Amino acid sequence: MNLTVIGTGYVGLVSGTCFAEMGNKVHCIDIDQQKIDRLKNGIIPIYEPGLEAMVKRNVENNSLHFSTDLAAQLPTTDVAFIAVGTPMGEDGAADLQYVLQVAKSIGTHMTKPLIIVDKSTVPVGTADKVRNAIHEALDLRGENLSFSVVSNPEFLKEGDAIADFMKPDRVVIGAEDPEACDVMRKLYIPFFRSSMDRLITMDVRSAEMTKYVANAMLATKISFMNEVANICELVGADVNKVRIGIGSDSRIGYSFIYPGSGYGGSCFPKDVKALKKTALENGYDARLIGAVEAVNESQKMVIAKKVVTRFGEDLSGKTFAVWGLAFKPETDDMREAPAIYIIKDLVKRGAKIQAFDPKAMEEAQHFYLKDTPNVKYTSNKYEALENAHAMILLTEWKTFRAPDFDAIKTALQDPIVFDGRNQYSDIEMQKRGFEYYQIGKK
Repeated sequence: MNLTVIGTGYVGLVSGTCFAEMGNKVHCIDIDQQKIDRLKNGIIPIYEPGLEAMVKRNVENNSLHFSTDLAAQLPTTDVAFIAVGTPMGEDGAADLQYVLQVAKSIGTHMTKPLIIVDKSTVPVGTADKVRNAIHEALDLRGENLSFSVVSNPEFLKEGDAIADFMKPDRVVIGAEDPEACDVMRKLYIPFFRSSMDRLITMDVRSAEMTKYVANAMLATKISFMNEVANICELVGADVNKVRIGIGSDSRIGYSFIYPGSGYGGSCFPKDVKALKKTALENGYDARLIGAVEAVNESQKMVIAKKVVTRFGEDLSGKTFAVWGLAFKPETDDMREAPAIYIIKDLVKRGAKIQAFDPKAMEEAQHFYLKDTPNVKYTSNKYEALENAHAMILLTEWKTFRAPDFDAIKTALQDPIVFDGRNQYSDIEMQKRGFEYYQIGKK
């Protein structure tokens, strides 16, 4: 098929590239000329394992193209995907201005019947707004072209997005038009080798709701386990053992019940807030969802509080090594990352930070910690430890999982480790002579 993907952010670039990998001809559109020029030259704006090689391969075989000219592509397009950002507004609601701008542009330039797909994460009712924006643009032109609006939410995990797209555990298609639904089914058939039961069709509003509910459910598991961890500390239980005890129940499972410093990223914080806002707009107080958000906000500061309890309120003259800045491993994404809040709090108290992350240091330097003083970025994880009073682990990168503990102990002024991801064994750390603090255990 001939596909146009509007927006070359995380969702748009991954989706467009994976569709091209399956043999479709894909044009990725963005209004940022510099970004498009860089993509044409193989320079990828995000870090996602496997993406750079796949982009280059499909550009070379003429399956993937980048452009700023939407009008030139629509005449040959079968399906147009809207994959622009929906940032969180000040009131917590999703900001749809970019989605509706794209819808207006589609209505202005389309020349034949078209299927328009909302790939961006959008609140319930957005398809109606997109439809209205396209109709208004067509009316201004005096055109009466038919089109369908479909909801096809993404379920990509940063750091594993290529695998998620190429071998999806489910694809959700929300459509009222049977013909549009059939086209979408044909588009996704190549991604399902064995069973088509993972391609789920439903009405548009249910599809829009599914995306928010999926992320809210996963966020709920995280916040629930973090709250349990805090209770475990108070009563003398070990949350690591509790996790194994409850995870063995097949109704619960082990996914998303690892205690830690809270969730971050582009999806969970924004989508939880948006779902809460949607409920309020419809006269319902989503108390559980509100509690998930509140627990997560306080959880981001748990490690900082442990540092203050150990070293005192005034951290002047203290230096801390921070391992990990991204909100999760295998990404450079620092949106709502716990590291931002922890580092800013420690610096405010007079501390100096020596930080290392395999991918996210540029993001930290130029954006998220740009104006934060006393933060030094190091070339490797061991350099960050030199003469620090303690090490703080905040992202569970593979390179941090089995480090040289003797080297850590030698580099630190004091053998003290604060583990915000419960990555190490407390028994082993104590045997090695470390003063070791983790989440959910005294």
